[in-house]
Amino acid sequence: MSGPILTDGRRGSVLLVVLVVVALMTIGGMAYFDWSFIEHRAAQAYARQIQSRALADSGIVMVETLLLEEPLVLEQQGGLYQNPSLFQGVVISDSDAAALRARVSIVAPLMDYGEYIGYRFGLENESARLNLNTLLLADDYAENGARLQLMALPGMTESIADAILDWLDEDDDIRDLGAESQYYSSLDEPYEPINGPLESIDQLLMVRDVSVDLLYGLDSDRNGVVSPAESMRVLPGEIDNSTGQMNRGWAAYFTLYSAEALLTPEGEAKIDVNMEDLEELHSLLEAALGVEQANFIVAYRQGGAADADANNNAISAAGVSIDFQQPGSETITSLLSLVGVDVEFSDNGAPAVLRSPFPESAGSYGSFLPDLLDNLTVSSSETMVGRLNVNQAPRALLNSIPNMPVEAVEQIIAARTPEVTPDRPERRHAEWIMMDGIVDLETMKQLAPLLTGGGDVYRVQSIGFFDEEGPSTRIEAVIDDTGPTPKLLSRLDLTPLGAGYSAAELGATDPTAAGDSPAP
Repeated sequence: MSGPILTDGRRGSVLLVVLVVVALMTIGGMAYFDWSFIEHRAAQAYARQIQSRALADSGIVMVETLLLEEPLVLEQQGGLYQNPSLFQGVVISDSDAAALRARVSIVAPLMDYGEYIGYRFGLENESARLNLNTLLLADDYAENGARLQLMALPGMTESIADAILDWLDEDDDIRDLGAESQYYSSLDEPYEPINGPLESIDQLLMVRDVSVDLLYGLDSDRNGVVSPAESMRVLPGEIDNSTGQMNRGWAAYFTLYSAEALLTPEGEAKIDVNMEDLEELHSLLEAALGVEQANFIVAYRQGGAADADANNNAISAAGVSIDFQQPGSETITSLLSLVGVDVEFSDNGAPAVLRSPFPESAGSYGSFLPDLLDNLTVSSSETMVGRLNVNQAPRALLNSIPNMPVEAVEQIIAARTPEVTPDRPERRHAEWIMMDGIVDLETMKQLAPLLTGGGDVYRVQSIGFFDEEGPSTRIEAVIDDTGPTPKLLSRLDLTPLGAGYSAAELGATDPTAAGDSPAP
């Protein structure tokens, strides 16, 4: 017996079901394909971000490698301050496709006549910043020296300055307008002040009345340029930012890391004029400076400075004989204390006075001070921490130095160059401002403990990017070059703050490259 025969209506129903199933399968397949494509793009984007991070890290390694070079070699290559050939758009992985051409750039703040105005391709010397962890030492050179240094910063108030100093000092005594544990423990979420060295500049945000706007200014993406959107923000209080001093906030003026190696220009250890073995000291001094200078310095260690009215009878130190059995009773606290003074001396038991081979005469300083400063030190330490680089510091920080004449700041800014040039090698030392007649000897003696002409710790912003259609990574790093090999002190990822720069600005060469636009 034959089965039932389907009617036309039932055939139509089956066809409709088949069509629905096919449509659902098609939609499912398209959704799966779309999901797979999105996952593939996401994986690609993640891989590209990882690659850009590796590029930024390679820029840090590149800088560390460059710092191993001799200073003369770096000078011949264009130096470290402003050198696009070394630091702009360096190709790490080349390709004919712009999207695959990988680069790194090293960026630092650009300064013009003492004010920050943008960015450059090079390294930032940390000694151009005020070291907060050595700030309290300024009190040793001037009354309230540390407070005066903070008060020179734009937007600083007396109460915030005292609060910062209370946060840094070891005691729990409250300064006139400061704050100690009594204040912080009374907050809704209480905490204790550090009362010691900072580990991060961001810790200042825990200090009473220090805000993000004061610490970081208008430049929220930290690219050295205030965009139109950033310029619409308003800084707190009555802060005068007409010259852009607060564009980057107080963080642009602060560091925790500045230091310099006490080495000769050839990279050798300097001679410690306060070493105990005077015979060895004399031998080293004679080889570096000559017999007259060696005799004079050792005699100074033994007898100290003579009375000012004894100089009429002074004799040259060149022909005397030093008795090395006589111990050193004087400590030389500054090499400038050797300038323009005579020395008491015992010549075979007879008292005598030795005439200084380092005369106090502005026209003579250049003939002996560079050699003196290049080769000698008054410290047995391998490094000096916290002095301010007179060649690169902004105007606000030069004005902050205790005992700095106001008129001298503008003269320094007008005369200086950010890097030492072959025709002015003495600018390795802050004392060039005395050699140029900007300050006198007595003023320089007061300034010298706080000033330097160099520094061997550097801050870099390393940016890894592609010429086209790719992410970028920005890493800010601080590198210590005071030792035999460079050492990474800090590493901060700035990528979450925005791209900061376009690929074209960083050195992309493809004419169609747009890269990531600067963050608004």
